[in-house]
Amino acid sequence: MDTAFKTIVASLEHTQTTVRAQLLWIAFFAGLTALGAQVEIPHVPVPYTLQTFFVLLGAAFLGGRNGSLSQILYLVLGLVGLPVFAGGSGGSSWFLGASGGYLLSFPLGALVIGYIVQRRSNYFWTLAAMFLGLVIIFACGAAFLNIFFLHDIKESIASGFLIFSWWDLLKLTAAAAIYNQFAKRYRKLPAQDNA
Repeated sequence: MDTAFKTIVASLEHTQTTVRAQLLWIAFFAGLTALGAQVEIPHVPVPYTLQTFFVLLGAAFLGGRNGSLSQILYLVLGLVGLPVFAGGSGGSSWFLGASGGYLLSFPLGALVIGYIVQRRSNYFWTLAAMFLGLVIIFACGAAFLNIFFLHDIKESIASGFLIFSWWDLLKLTAAAAIYNQFAKRYRKLPAQDNA
């Protein structure tokens, strides 16, 4: 009986440590996404930033659930007014602006990327998952631009999707390479969820 109790206590302690580690990693990648937003090249209607680089990387490292949670945390921090969006700004107006569709799609993109990478963790699948995540983010962003701002599907695709392709292919390649170097060394990262 005493051994069973010690086993249960040890299991609970391990679970608490794992949960704390995951929460720290979720907060860490939310913070990195905020830092990525500050690396900005002005462009109309939506600036170039490094946000999506950290969405991709965070999703691969954290897994689907935790990657999505890190982006939800990032959005909540911005919603309450912390300066986590491009240009060191925050507030609900960002969700109603030209960047709104991109921002709101970050959790979905991270969920899909993390889900695929957790199940197929070789370089090809990592690239494919990150590519699919970018397509989701930019399709949602371009659709949002079309519906609420540009009212021209061709212009929305050109200025809200295609214009980012070269920049985000660089980020995709870098994020996949970084993740795969870590994945080769560590079989299971403490940041990942167990889903």
